[in-house]
Amino acid sequence: MLLPVPEAQARLLALTTERPVVEVPLREAAGRWAAQNVTARRTQPASDLSAMDGYAICFADMPGPWTVIGESAAGRPFAGQVGRAQATRIFTGAALPPGTDTVLIQEEAGRDGDQLLLTGEGPGHVGRNVRRRGLDFEQGASLIVAGQRLTPARIAVAATGGHDHLPVRPRVRVAIAATGDELVPPGSDDGAALPESNGVMLAAMLADLPVDIIDLGILPDNLEALRDAFAGVEADLLVTTGGASVGDHDLVQPALKAAGGSVDFWRIALRPGKPMMAGRLGETVVLSLPGNPVSAFVTATLFVRPLIAHLAGAADPFPTPIPAILGEDLPANGPRIDYLRAAMIDGRVHAAAIQDSSMLLTLARSTCLVIRPPHAAAACAGDSAEILMLA
Repeated sequence: MLLPVPEAQARLLALTTERPVVEVPLREAAGRWAAQNVTARRTQPASDLSAMDGYAICFADMPGPWTVIGESAAGRPFAGQVGRAQATRIFTGAALPPGTDTVLIQEEAGRDGDQLLLTGEGPGHVGRNVRRRGLDFEQGASLIVAGQRLTPARIAVAATGGHDHLPVRPRVRVAIAATGDELVPPGSDDGAALPESNGVMLAAMLADLPVDIIDLGILPDNLEALRDAFAGVEADLLVTTGGASVGDHDLVQPALKAAGGSVDFWRIALRPGKPMMAGRLGETVVLSLPGNPVSAFVTATLFVRPLIAHLAGAADPFPTPIPAILGEDLPANGPRIDYLRAAMIDGRVHAAAIQDSSMLLTLARSTCLVIRPPHAAAACAGDSAEILMLA
């Protein structure tokens, strides 16, 4: 019985345990997820500020004239009180002096020594060209919700809100191993052998996530060697590629059990990627992906990246499909959900003609995956479909 993808995803996350909260400096927080809610420790702006260069006045004194008695610049506010029919020169970002409530922009003002005259229409209402105290947020306001990705903008708002550290989960230690006697390292002189590509592909797929990669290299099709390698892993997640099926040389499952691990589920109602396996080895979650590189890519997209995001504290770790318009007809689908390599051309999605899971060049030329649900009826060009965009 093949396991539906949503059920497999839920069971995979259930294999994990909650990890501690750590505080990291803002400059180390990018790409991680907030482990706790973050609230403002200060009000922004902390006082009424000028939004323009000009003159701070009291609107009730319109249309002037005024006597200019000083200057207010960002970081150097006017120290005194502004009286009736008085004004101060003011610059963008500077605090409004007490006694003023409006900014007359410099393009509508004329100066004759200390005398300020209105030369244009002037501000139309009280508070014009002023950023009021708390316009952005007040002290105690919610800035970041637990589980949100720490984007550059969220890191900036945290800094403005008075934080120099943010609460996150620890970086995820990910061990990656390729299995197979047919594999050689990339760049090998042996032209008859198969260069191992899954390891570098997976590392590249995880490069934007808070991970520390442990490269186990290429492991042979040998039960004892696999068992010993698995038993020695110290990681939050072990990802293997190849050897996850039940052929004579598919030894990942027996090696995992021999090392003291267990299998939670195996075989997914997914194309490509049916023979994926998940289990545990002590505190380590184990994901064994198919050896075919496209299958490994798709299962890493649907399972490895979301699992890491979950371990790192993401509230919604799974990729979000978006709607698109098909550029050509597609046949009816079978009982497994299908992810078709495709490219967006002139605003429409065109699936590759050949979807063999060994064809990496097709994947490299793709910009998205078209999602075909189980038993989906034939689709026509112009129909709507859901896709996952590829980086």
